[in-house]
Amino acid sequence: MIIGVFLATLFATLAVGVPVAFALMFCGVVLMSYMGIFNAQILSQQMINGANTFILLAIPFFLLAGELMNAGGLSRRIVNFATACVGHIRGGLGLVAIIAAVIMASLSGSAAADSAALAAILIPMMREAGYNVPRAAGLMASGGIIAPVIPPSIAFIVFGVAANVSITGLFMGGIVPGLLMALALVVTWLMIAGKENVKPLPKASGRERLSATLKASWALLMPVIILGGIRFGVVTPTEAAVVAAAYALFVGMFVYRELRVRDLYHVVLNAAKTTSIVLFLVASALVTSWLITRANIPNEIIGFLEPLLDSPRVLMLCIVILLLLVGTVLDLSPTILILAPVLMPLVRAAGIDPVYFGVMFVMTTCIGLLTPPVGVVLNVVSGVSRVPMGKVIWGVLPFLASQVLVLMLLIAFPEIVLVPLSFLR
Repeated sequence: MIIGVFLATLFATLAVGVPVAFALMFCGVVLMSYMGIFNAQILSQQMINGANTFILLAIPFFLLAGELMNAGGLSRRIVNFATACVGHIRGGLGLVAIIAAVIMASLSGSAAADSAALAAILIPMMREAGYNVPRAAGLMASGGIIAPVIPPSIAFIVFGVAANVSITGLFMGGIVPGLLMALALVVTWLMIAGKENVKPLPKASGRERLSATLKASWALLMPVIILGGIRFGVVTPTEAAVVAAAYALFVGMFVYRELRVRDLYHVVLNAAKTTSIVLFLVASALVTSWLITRANIPNEIIGFLEPLLDSPRVLMLCIVILLLLVGTVLDLSPTILILAPVLMPLVRAAGIDPVYFGVMFVMTTCIGLLTPPVGVVLNVVSGVSRVPMGKVIWGVLPFLASQVLVLMLLIAFPEIVLVPLSFLR
């Protein structure tokens, strides 16, 4: 019965347009009242405890690093580097978008920010070269969702806190799946680009390639510092976020010299606004998570799905389908914060590796960013590229299908994630 109360309250508040964070708080009030333990002091204390976690400090610093990277010229130089390498190939600008998406994913961890940067730089170039613009916009959106899978990832930090899973393990576990997502986009794009009559860019000379590489070297060094520091235990994920922000600030101001002191106010303000939204959402959701545990809902779900516990792959398939459906109406962070604490006991009972599950969970919810009606990344790309939403949805379909195929591959062969992870840990 309590599951019905929770779901009815949540969907009812979301249906009337209540923001997700306030909807989760209201769910907490309703659940506490239903259980006969309502106390405003407990509610506020749980919210404070939810946000008062050292690991969550990584979120504002990674968001700040992303803002500094875009304002300081790092993103543009990464795109120029990829253009010099593969821009002359048939469909080369699409390959530039995918390569740039992978590199930028290892810098910021934000799907919306990466998609916006890619679309702003590459869509005008692809439009001028004669590419199918809605298809190009769909590619930008699909490339952007790699950001939360390849570390550093804000989504992995949120999942680790919500589900009590090693964030370092999640970071390392996301590398291979993220690269597989990029490979799937490359294959799909090459199949599509072969049918389009577009003029490739002139082939860059050896000197131009060297120049583009040297100019981008400071930006390309950033993921090496972040991932290398985490892998070899020099820094924790939280400390790596501080290093990333400091590095992006230094490079933008003193190396590329595109970031001015007067720009810092707006950069910090944008990062602070996004941080406040994310952390308020986390605090509200962790109240609901505490009440879900207190109400013994996870054990009820385990009892309901007990027949599937002996078939981990079937269970994972069912969870992935559930997450894909939820992703059509909920954004990435709310999905993690609402469902991860509920599903994790079930996953542990089935003997599924928590890090593998975390990677699959985040990958699936990222794909939800490409599905209407919410489709946050679709909306971002549509706005930046000035392509109608309906056309962007049409353009993203083949890339969406390729990402779902990657999910199915990882469900069938979990070793693709687990074996490399054993070497990276």
